[in-house]
Amino acid sequence: MSDDHCRSSESSSESDVVPYVRVLGAFGLRAGDRAIPLPVDSRRLVAYLAVHPRPQPTAALAATLWPGVGPVPAARLLDEAVAGVDVAGLLAADDLGRLHLGDDVVVDLAEAMLLVRGLSAPSMLRTVREIGCPETALLEADILPSWTAPWIAVERERFRQLRLSALEGLSGTLTAADRHDDAVAVARRAVATAPSRERSRRALVEALLAGGHVADALAEYEEFQRLMRNSVGATPDSELDRLLAPLDAGWPLGPGLHRPVQRWGVGMPGAARGAQRGRRLAAGSPASGR
Repeated sequence: MSDDHCRSSESSSESDVVPYVRVLGAFGLRAGDRAIPLPVDSRRLVAYLAVHPRPQPTAALAATLWPGVGPVPAARLLDEAVAGVDVAGLLAADDLGRLHLGDDVVVDLAEAMLLVRGLSAPSMLRTVREIGCPETALLEADILPSWTAPWIAVERERFRQLRLSALEGLSGTLTAADRHDDAVAVARRAVATAPSRERSRRALVEALLAGGHVADALAEYEEFQRLMRNSVGATPDSELDRLLAPLDAGWPLGPGLHRPVQRWGVGMPGAARGAQRGRRLAAGSPASGR
């Protein structure tokens, strides 16, 4: 077998490998099992196209990636960035010359967005009852957290809100399906990302209460109150207050907890309910918006 034939076979094999672009947590580019390094500007270009999947006009793309540089130098930098991407099928252009990633390229952010939509589907409750908690690793990292470009900040915060809402909703679904341990684990991931976000903390408290972990729920409430005191100097009324409000004078409130409006969020095993006063705040109802 000739060397030319060997090289031809290797080239054909490499061209059949679908590139995989990672932008969640850190940038990465792989083709099969092989990590592919890129020059800095090429990395910036591929990351932008991964976060913005629609075809991008080259003039606007160059101006966004190299702000403060004139149109001509920016266009030259873009040409150099494109030339630095020596990966078959990674970049493509449409009939208008607009750049985008190849149709077969896999992007972790796109997979995460599909997961976000799937978790909010009406069928998710049945799914978790039948097969348990879905994998949520794609929802546990921000877009390129160490990058500081202005265009990343907007998309990073947008995705952050979407992934947190998805985790909170999944925790509520798991609670409704009586999968309390999974519900607590998912809610803890959301709280770890945004400790002072009330909706994430509420999802965790609801999951703990539904599983009968009253002391842990009170501890989470007190931790949230502590964060509020340290960050804004006060503990404003919240849905957590109403969630943990006592139904009788004997409720074992922890240190520093006050007695707000008397409403229940989640039924607690073994807790007595007054016939006249029992009002229920359904898990998953709108929070205060913080």
